Amino acid sequence: MPEGGAKVLIVEDEFLVAMQLEDIISDSGYDVLGTVADFASLSALGTAPDIAFVDLNLRDGLTGPAVARALAGKFGSRVIYVTANPGQIGIPADTAVGVVQKPFSSRAILAALTYALSDCPEAARPAGLEPLARSPMSARA
Repeated sequence: MPEGGAKVLIVEDEFLVAMQLEDIISDSGYDVLGTVADFASLSALGTAPDIAFVDLNLRDGLTGPAVARALAGKFGSRVIYVTANPGQIGIPADTAVGVVQKPFSSRAILAALTYALSDCPEAARPAGLEPLARSPMSARA
């Protein structure tokens, strides 16, 4: 996975939160591909993101989990959920690495991004990135 020039997608419908994430990520030298505010907007994505920060409740409802699974399936993008409601994830995307709870700090976002780009060594999981609760069904797959 590319390090300094990683391509990052923001999946968030709240304009101010999306801008905050974009500033944190781009100010640290990463390439922000854009913001997706609903499931339908995903079809306009032309470039594969390396990492996607995904909120759950988007403009069209609780579609963030489906967006995450679509990004994982189509592009193999690593997914970092950014939400105040991690219990709504359901079955996480296969490439999901964890959850950053809202409200978040820039430190938590950057630590999660660095972790995702470093192949996710469990011993190095940052404090602000919670592990995913995987269902027994997804653990067998």
